[in-house]
Amino acid sequence: MCLRHVTLSSVNMAASATAAESSVRKRRVESRRTGTERVPGDSGDGAPSGGSGSSGDPEKEKPFVSVQPGTYWLTRIVLLRAAAFIYFVAFTVAYNQNKQLIGENGLMPCKSYLNSVKRYVGGKIGAAALAYTPSILWFLDWSSMDTNLDAVAWLGMALSGFVLVTGMANMVIMVALWVLYHSLVNVGQLWYSFGWESQLLETGFLAVFLCPLWTLSQVPRRCPPSLICIWTYRWLIVRIMLGAGLIKIRGDKCWRELTCMDYHYETQPVPNPMSYYLHHSPWWFHRFETLSNHFIELIAPFFTFLGRRMCMVNGAIQILFQVVLIISGNLSFLNWLTIVPSLACFDDASLGFLFSCGSRAKEAVLEIQREEATGQTPKPTKGMLMRRVANVSLAVLIGCLSVPVVMNLLSPRQVMNTSFDPLRIVNTYGAFGSITKERTEVIFQGTLSPDPKDPEAVWEEYQFQCKPGDLYRRPCLISPYHYRLDWLMWFAAFQTYEQSEWIIHIAGRLLANDSAVLSLIDRNPFQGRDPPRWVRGEHFRYKFTQPGSASAAQGKWWLRKRIGAYFPAVDLEGLRGYFQSRNWPHPHIPPSRS
Repeated sequence: MCLRHVTLSSVNMAASATAAESSVRKRRVESRRTGTERVPGDSGDGAPSGGSGSSGDPEKEKPFVSVQPGTYWLTRIVLLRAAAFIYFVAFTVAYNQNKQLIGENGLMPCKSYLNSVKRYVGGKIGAAALAYTPSILWFLDWSSMDTNLDAVAWLGMALSGFVLVTGMANMVIMVALWVLYHSLVNVGQLWYSFGWESQLLETGFLAVFLCPLWTLSQVPRRCPPSLICIWTYRWLIVRIMLGAGLIKIRGDKCWRELTCMDYHYETQPVPNPMSYYLHHSPWWFHRFETLSNHFIELIAPFFTFLGRRMCMVNGAIQILFQVVLIISGNLSFLNWLTIVPSLACFDDASLGFLFSCGSRAKEAVLEIQREEATGQTPKPTKGMLMRRVANVSLAVLIGCLSVPVVMNLLSPRQVMNTSFDPLRIVNTYGAFGSITKERTEVIFQGTLSPDPKDPEAVWEEYQFQCKPGDLYRRPCLISPYHYRLDWLMWFAAFQTYEQSEWIIHIAGRLLANDSAVLSLIDRNPFQGRDPPRWVRGEHFRYKFTQPGSASAAQGKWWLRKRIGAYFPAVDLEGLRGYFQSRNWPHPHIPPSRS
């Protein structure tokens, strides 16, 4: 730019120069600008057609142009598509499992939960009810709650699928996705009590401010990506990793002794096939893993504040770390979701390789950067100024809501996966602060025998979708999909059935061959037969087989040893009073639709 101004000044001062000389001088300056840089669609930069020096081949007059650093147009597209992918997975899980878990005949009906909230706030659906449980289900017809849950899931899948495929979104779409998923999380009770639900809501809330209000375009020129929004995403990944790292250092001593990875792969909630092999890695490899984990979670996040290159280094480290975690276990969509804010560590120049040279988005960004380099950017409109006010307001909001979160990070009594506001805009995070050293499983068994104490009674096992059960079944590979019941069964295994009463609810449903609960289970041993007379829960300790051992040669992935009874044998008649005391519909009594 300086070269151009000097040259043009000299042209203006040379009064004796001819118009042709001025034109030649201008063309020379244009050829020097940004080194032979040319934007597709920009004409008039080369020699006139047919003039001397023209090759006659337009393709030879289009030098390669790379996207320059410092802008985030392409970053926005990648962020929106990544967030939409997670939304799509989450709504798919909701559609497939909500009716069985929180539907009209679910294990914990959301209609009953909403009624209890309504009574708690005074019997009216108003501001108090919305503040306690923000959900659009308050305003829908409760006579068919299953239809409501399906409609919310289908609409979420449709909207997120659109953003994922097109890379286009506006604030209306992203607000709708956020409200829809909020509505499910807040009535999901135990089944939606995981940290990644709040993390998705926070990620989705920030995505709202990436978009224009109405316009649907990958590169909306009147709505440049806000640097404030980019930094809120960076602040999110910093908090996620620091929260996870600090809870480990303050938690289980095996993290300080570097021995946690000796147990993690075998005892994590839902192992996958790679977990088996990683568990049997050498001891020194497990020590290296633990040290690497501490570096990635406690040190690398601070790279974010050390300039563009170090910020990108942190982004690359975090993404690689999450990919390793995805490979090593089925942790729902948590690790996929954590990749999303890590993408904000990269600008257009570093993400340009994801877009083909002929893509409209990339060409549009190149054109915008050319205009900015030549000072041809349009003057801010009233809408753009209002948008800047909104972005500053976002910064103030995130800053204020971050105060208790930062205080929690600094506290020796740190808590993880907690929200300090009802909308879950800024939350605390953390994972595996303590590591279980032994894997225990609850195995449901049923029998047709009239006497459960008969030593001749044949007890047959139910197999869940993904959690360990059958010793010969290979661990599943389902991430980013998520079986909510399987995950909760992992927690129940190191509690008692009195602490997890829903276990008995499942037993009652199995006694009636209830189709809703059986759809959450992989194998029903009584399919096509009479339902079992009795169901019981057995408690086992599971361990991976040793590669090369006789058990492994037989095709076993697991070995197990019985600990004892988890809950005693129960039948339908014996559960009648138990169900009635908890206001659960007895399997023989159709649930009330009042």
